[in-house]
Amino acid sequence: MQNVSTLKDRLFLIAKGLGMGAANKVPGVSGGVVAFVAGFYEEFIYSLQRVNTTALKLLYKGRFKSFYKYINGPFLSLLFLGMIISYFSVSKLLDYLIKYYELYVWSLFFGMIIGSIYYINKDFKDWNLKSIVALVIGIGLGIAISFLDPAMENDNLLFVFFCGIISVTGMTLPGFSGSFILILLGNYILLLVDSVNALYDTFSEVITGDFSFFQNEVRIRLLKVLAMFTLGSVVGLVSFSHVLSYVLKHYKSITTASIIGFIVGSLGVVWPWKRTIFKTEAGGNFILDTRGEKIILNYERYVPQFDSQTYFAIGYIVLGILIVLSLERYGQYTKSNTTKT
Repeated sequence: MQNVSTLKDRLFLIAKGLGMGAANKVPGVSGGVVAFVAGFYEEFIYSLQRVNTTALKLLYKGRFKSFYKYINGPFLSLLFLGMIISYFSVSKLLDYLIKYYELYVWSLFFGMIIGSIYYINKDFKDWNLKSIVALVIGIGLGIAISFLDPAMENDNLLFVFFCGIISVTGMTLPGFSGSFILILLGNYILLLVDSVNALYDTFSEVITGDFSFFQNEVRIRLLKVLAMFTLGSVVGLVSFSHVLSYVLKHYKSITTASIIGFIVGSLGVVWPWKRTIFKTEAGGNFILDTRGEKIILNYERYVPQFDSQTYFAIGYIVLGILIVLSLERYGQYTKSNTTKT
C-alpha cells in the first residue's frame, strides 16, 4: 500500500487523482492509464474490491474506523478528493483548451498514450498465443469503438444510471475511454458538462444564501441526472473492480495484453489531426441538441501537411511522451520507498 503518512505523500496522491479526473474528462483518454503508469493501478483496483459484504457489515454496525481502514480509506479518499477537485478546476480548464487549442491538446494526449504503451509493454515478457490473441482483440475493439456513430441525448434516469455504470470503466480499464463512450451514448455534454456546471452553480448560489434553484425546474432536473449518474458510477466502479481483481489475479498476462490492445486501439480516437463531423438533416442543416449545440457524429481523420502548426503539434506529442516517462520514474520511486517501509 502507498504511504500517505506525510503531507508530501498526501499531496502527491491528490495530484494523481487530479490527473485521473482530467484524463477521464477527455474523450479517448482513460484515467486508468494514469493509474497504470503512475504505479498505483493494482492498489486502486484491490482497494475498490474491499467494498464488499464485510465492509458493509462494519458500516452497518457503526464501526466506521474499522470500515475506513478495511477499504484502504486514506488512499481512496485522497485519490477521489483529487478527482472531485479536478471536475471543478482542471476539467474546466481542459474544456477551454480543447475549444481554443484543440490540435495541441490532442497532440499532448496522443503522446501520453504512446508513452503509456511503451511503459506497459516494456516490462511485459509473457507473450504467447493467448496473449497475442488478447492483444489483437483489444486493438480491434478499440478501433471499432472509435468509428461508431453517437446516439441522441437521453436524460431518462434509468438510462443515465446505465451511462454511469458504463462510463466508469475508463477509470478501471486502461485504454477504455469512459468519456468517449458517453459521446457514443449521446450523453457526454449532459453528464460531464451541463450537470457538473449545474452543481457548481448551485454550490455558488447556496454559499451566498441564494436558494432560488429550488424553483428552477431545469436545474433540479440536471441535479437529479447528476445524482443518478453518480449512483451508477459508484455501482459500476465497485462491481467492475471485483471482476478486474479476479481476472488480474487469475489471468494477469491475458488482461495486460488486452489492456495494451485497448490503449493501442484508442490512438484512433485521440489522433490529433481530425475534423469534426456533425449530424445533419436531409436538407443539409445541422441537427442541434436541447442547448442549440451541434451534435457530433464523428471525426474525419487526415494526414497533416508539414507546416509550423504541425511541428508545434509534434513537439506536444514528444512532451506527452516525456510526461509519461517522468510519471514512470516517479512510480518506480514510490514503489521502492513503499518496499523499504
